[in-house]
Amino acid sequence: MNHPVLFAVQDGIATLTLNEGDRLNPFTAPVQQGILDGLRRVRETPQVRALILTAAGRGFCVGADLPDFQRRAQDRMQGSLGTQVGRMLDESASRIVAEMKSAPVPVVCAVNGVAAGGGVGLALAGDLVLAARSAYFYLPFVPALGVVPDMGASWAMPRAIGHARAIGLTLTGRKLDAERAAAWGLIWDCVDDAQLQPAALALARQMAALPAHAIGEVRALFAASGRNDLGTQMALENRRQAALIDGESFAEGLQAFAQRRAPMFRGRS
Repeated sequence: MNHPVLFAVQDGIATLTLNEGDRLNPFTAPVQQGILDGLRRVRETPQVRALILTAAGRGFCVGADLPDFQRRAQDRMQGSLGTQVGRMLDESASRIVAEMKSAPVPVVCAVNGVAAGGGVGLALAGDLVLAARSAYFYLPFVPALGVVPDMGASWAMPRAIGHARAIGLTLTGRKLDAERAAAWGLIWDCVDDAQLQPAALALARQMAALPAHAIGEVRALFAASGRNDLGTQMALENRRQAALIDGESFAEGLQAFAQRRAPMFRGRS
C-alpha cells in the first residue's frame, strides 16, 4: 500500500514527500491529512532542525482533486459542493498553510514539477522555495473554473511579485516557468532538474545550522513590515535586537568570530 505522504528524518532534516506522483499529486483529503500529520511530527521531534517539502513524480501538486469534486457534488447529504469544499479549506487546507508558516523549523519547498491551483499556495507557504527548471506555476482558478485563488496564493503572490503580475497571472491563466518565477522574486531559486533534491538538502542543512529561534524571529519581523511604517518597524527591530544580543546565540557568535570558527548554535529543546 502506497502512503499518500512519506515522512523521513535523517541528520536533523525531515522530508515530507507527496506520493501520488502518477496523478501529479492532487490535493486529496489523505494528502492533506498526511501533511498535517508530518507537520505535527516535526513539532514533536526536537531533533528536527529543518523541513523539506517535495513530491514524487513529474508534478509537485496540481491542486484540487476535480474527479473527487464531481463525486462530492452528487452527495447532498454533506451539503452543497461549495459547502463541502469550504469546510475542507477551513479545516485542513488553510491549516496546512498556517502550520507551515508557524513551524518551529525553516521550511524548504522543492518544487519538482507543475504547481497548479492550490499547489501554488502550498509551495509558497515555504520559507524558501526552490524549483526545478522544468517546473512551472499555474493558476487556473478564474479562466478554467470561474473561482478564485486559495491556500493563501492571493496573499503571497502580490507581496512577492506585485499587484500587476499577480493579477495578470490569475486572470490569464498563463503558466509561469521556474526561471521567470525566480527572476520575478516569487521563489528563491531555479536549478537544473537533476540538482533539485541535492540543492534542497544543502539549503536545509544550512537552515538547520541556524539558531533554533531564528526562523520565528525573522518571520515575525518580516510579517510586521507589511503593516508598519518605517519608524515603527525600526523600533521593533531595535527591541528585538536588544533582546537577542543578550541571548546565548549572540554570545556564541561573538566567541566563534574571535576564535575564527563557525558558530555552533543550540538546537530546539
